[in-house]
This record gives sequence, structure tokens and C-alpha cells, in this order.
Amino acid sequence: MKNILVLGGTGYVGATVCEKLVRLGCKLTVTTRRLSNARHLQHLPSVTLQEIDVHEAAALEAVIAGHDAVINLIAILHGSPAAFDRVHVELPQKLVKACLTQGVRKLVHISALGVNGANPGQGPSAYLRSKERGEAVLRAAIVGSDLELTMLRPSIIFGARDKFLNLFAKLQSVFPVMPLAGANARFQPVWVDDVATAVVRSLEQGVARSPDGNAVRILEACGPDVFTLKELVQLSAQLSGVRQGRGRPVIGLPDWIGRLQARLMELAPGEPLMSRDNLDSMKVDNVATGHFPGLEVLGIHPAALKPIAAEYLRH
Repeated sequence: MKNILVLGGTGYVGATVCEKLVRLGCKLTVTTRRLSNARHLQHLPSVTLQEIDVHEAAALEAVIAGHDAVINLIAILHGSPAAFDRVHVELPQKLVKACLTQGVRKLVHISALGVNGANPGQGPSAYLRSKERGEAVLRAAIVGSDLELTMLRPSIIFGARDKFLNLFAKLQSVFPVMPLAGANARFQPVWVDDVATAVVRSLEQGVARSPDGNAVRILEACGPDVFTLKELVQLSAQLSGVRQGRGRPVIGLPDWIGRLQARLMELAPGEPLMSRDNLDSMKVDNVATGHFPGLEVLGIHPAALKPIAAEYLRH
């Protein structure tokens, strides 16, 4: 796998993936809507930045030509049902069609933990329903083809540049009390480096074909520990030294108040910290189901959150 196309390579996970692939001697093409968004990748050798609109089918097919493998990291956490479908369903549909047309042999797609692949479109939130339909269109498209498909389902991803633990730590450095919607939702956080390594090893390892001849692999990307959202928020303050490590009081909100809080956040300028659709997603535990292999099948022993988060949050 020497020539690889990365969609979403300028993002939080994508930058780590690109760094790992470059160290392995791969040649990368990274798409971006604006070259200014990719300045942090310009120092990497063997990386070509391509400014295109990946939602344009012709442009997408043109940029895929000549690549051995494609990685799709593009996703959104907030938006309307139409916006979710555009990114999580329509784009994968265009992408896999272009891969098949151009003879790409491997496709790695980042999905989400909590999707119900057996009943696509039945999840509790627009986000999960779109992720489920995205997986379904990929699986349907590769039937009878030589394309190997790996779909990674990560829990919440933590790391030095995350917008989760870092954000909650900053909020608690300012506010005396932390009112929290969805406080009892459960997560199994996974380190960004482990997710990036999983993407790379998914390209390196072949995908076994099922009796029907299709090569599809689904992996649940989770860390070793399960936390409630309240525990993670408390931990972010403790590890960052808020109130000498004591943190702030975190008050779980009743569902109706939590939804009102989320609605108000949606009305504020910029990307909301929490939306009503996020709360709907948290109705499903964001933990490994055990129905699919974990990162261990790729030779990865997932890192624990506390030692790594302590290192970057204290700064």
C-alpha cells in the first residue's frame, strides 16, 4: 500500500494517521476544502494536498485514480438529518462507486460505536441512523467485487488535541458548578494513537473473504475502561488540577432539563457543545458489544485513558 488517498486527513484523527503512514514510506494524497486548513501537514514529506469538494462525484473519482487504497475519516457530530445523510451516506456511496471504477483494492471507513448494522436506519439519533445507512451502502456496493472493506467503530476518541476532555477541563476552570445532561451515558474511550494505528494495520493486513466471496471486516475500537459521562467530566477537572485536583461539583440534569439545555446550546453561535441529537445518541451505550473483534485482532493493546490524559491535561 504505497499510494494512499486520505479523506479527512486534516482533522484530529487524520493528522495522526498521516504521520504514521509517512513514517512507513507511503505516498499520500490528502483532500481538503481549503489548503489553509492543511498547514499542519505541509511539513510531512511524501504528502500531496489536493483542494477539492469531495461531494462532487467527478472530482472524487478523478482524485482517487492511481491510488491503491482509500481512507475515509470524514464525519460530522452536529447538523440536520439532511446534513448527516450528505456526509455519512451520500459521500460513502459516491466514494465506494469511485473506488470500484478506479480499481482501488482497499477501503478503510471510520464508522461509529453504537450503530446497529443489522437494522440500518433504526438508531435513536439522526447521527447514528446516518452512520448505519452509510455502512449499509458500502456493504451493498462491494458485493461481488475485489474491494476489501474495513469499517472501524470507535468509541469517543481522546488525545492531546481532543475537543472533549480538554473542553470540559477548560469549562471547569471557569465555572463553579458543572450542570450536565446525559450524565449516566456510558463510554469506552479510545486513544487517538490506537485508532490511527488500527487504520494503518487495516491497510497492511488482508481481509478474509466470507463464504459469499465478500471481504468485509468490522472492528470495535475501544479502550480498556468504561466511564460514565459524569465520571469523564469529573476526571478531566481532577487531572487538569482544577481546585488542586478536587474538580467541580458535577450535577446530572433530568432528561427534560438536559434537552432544554441542549436546545439553548444549539442556538448559540458556532458548533454546540451538546445537541439534542447528541443526547439521543447517548441512549445507546457507547461501549463494545462483543459481537465484533476489538483492536486486539490487529495486535493493538488499547491504552488506558488516565495516564495519557493526565499527561496532556496538566499542561
